[in-house]
Amino acid sequence: QVQLVESGGGLVQAGGSLRLSCAASGRTFGVYTMAWFRQVLGKEREFVVCINGAGTTTYYAASVKGRFTISRDNAKNSVYLQMNSLKPEDTAVYYCAASYKYTDHDLEYNYWGQGTQVTVSS
Repeated sequence: QVQLVESGGGLVQAGGSLRLSCAASGRTFGVYTMAWFRQVLGKEREFVVCINGAGTTTYYAASVKGRFTISRDNAKNSVYLQMNSLKPEDTAVYYCAASYKYTDHDLEYNYWGQGTQVTVSS
């Protein structure tokens, strides 16, 4: 069982930056692929980025590639999302998720955080 808690969301102007954090419980954090998804109310959940357990491989959605950076610190049971050059269309609730598979499919993720709101004003 893994519990995930996100933090770092907030309100930022377009072009600004935010850093999201996700803290995980448990002693086997390094076995999980970690990902960030986002969801706008009334729309489907959208994959943002994932990172493998060792932190050596990442995969980004085209919409965020070059602007967002995922990283993880297995010693701290944490994963991070640095978001730069934010756009109003990045506004969403951002969720941290853990999976035993390296995948961008949300149904393959076993554990989810409660989400953190990111709002980008124009």
